[in-house]
Amino acid sequence: MTGLLTTAKALFQAAVDRADPAQALRAQLASSPLSPLPEGGRNVLLAVGKAAIPMMREALALIPDADQALAITNPENYTEIPGATVICGSHPVPDEKSASAGLAAIELARSLGPNDRLIALISGGGSALMVAPAPGLTLADKAAVNKLLLASGLEINEMNLIRQQLSDTKGGGLLRHAAPAQVQAFILSDVIGDDLRAIASGPTVAPIGTRAQAREILQRAGIWDSAPEAVKTLFSTAEEARDTPPPATNTLIGSNRHSLKAMMAAAAEDWAPKLISHRLVGDVAEAAETIVAAAESAPKDKPVALIFGGETTVQLTGTGLGGRNQELALRVAKLGAERLSGDWLFLSGGTDGRDGPTDAAGGIATPATWEAIRAAGQDPDALLANNDSYAALKASGALLITGGTGTNVADVQVFLRLPG
Repeated sequence: MTGLLTTAKALFQAAVDRADPAQALRAQLASSPLSPLPEGGRNVLLAVGKAAIPMMREALALIPDADQALAITNPENYTEIPGATVICGSHPVPDEKSASAGLAAIELARSLGPNDRLIALISGGGSALMVAPAPGLTLADKAAVNKLLLASGLEINEMNLIRQQLSDTKGGGLLRHAAPAQVQAFILSDVIGDDLRAIASGPTVAPIGTRAQAREILQRAGIWDSAPEAVKTLFSTAEEARDTPPPATNTLIGSNRHSLKAMMAAAAEDWAPKLISHRLVGDVAEAAETIVAAAESAPKDKPVALIFGGETTVQLTGTGLGGRNQELALRVAKLGAERLSGDWLFLSGGTDGRDGPTDAAGGIATPATWEAIRAAGQDPDALLANNDSYAALKASGALLITGGTGTNVADVQVFLRLPG
């Protein structure tokens, strides 16, 4: 299995490398250089998200005449950058630090003139790291609505539509503050499907919907009466300018799909790679069934590499430690031991190097994994029932440990099988 493991890790690394924020930005600017500015115009840099640090470093190297530079990131990724101001917000729950970051971003955008250009470097996590309540609202108002939304049963797109309307930066808010300056955004997607409106809540793209639609959704969900009065007042006031923000140039430079293509290319020489799904979403139990079913129907007379990408969810019924990738690997280990033959290996990992509240990026499964857990004195069925995938995979030496990668384009999976 050593060869299979080496190959699987190499394919995972190919996915991570393609999502490297600095390399992606460098490649984009090499193929499409920035256009000249009018005389006296300034390039101003703003990086927001978990990948803000590497994106800003690369931008400063590629755009040495940048007049100002502000990077907003999470505390775990904080580091000083010569030539830039770096501040931390809070993630995943925004706080006053995130509000200070939002104010700093707004002030930077407002400082631009008509000949200037704001170069926005956007990555996942930006929604919580940079917050600014819409005029007339407080952070407490936003928090109160968010609490109502989480208990409402609304779809995520509906919740995001409402959240954008509560913000002065999301849903094109940054564009309104930067006008009439040019805005050019380079975006690293952590969202399956790459809807630019959802990545960091879309500070440089038009909002998902309008205030009137936000009001209708709250009313339909039966939580309008419970919303703060300031929110009800805001959502009862039309604002056409908010619905159609100024234009911007938005360029997607990295995503889960980009990384899956890199995995396919890396496997092409020695394997028969096939992209099974770029939307492996939903419950991990269903995802595991999808993976094993695909493996059952794959050719058995040649080396096969089945590629998947997405972001699954876990139904928490226990108190164990793990993450969606680890539980997916554990479930594939169980189903694979029952239904698959031959020499095979499955790897599932988060491209950011972190899976749940653990030090693992994900997990690995082979025909021997399930019994190896038993041989280590553990009950794999009991651990799975308790959502304790970390303990199960650790017992069998099947954790994927990479450390932080400095990027995030959701999760990737690969199933490898030798012929025979």
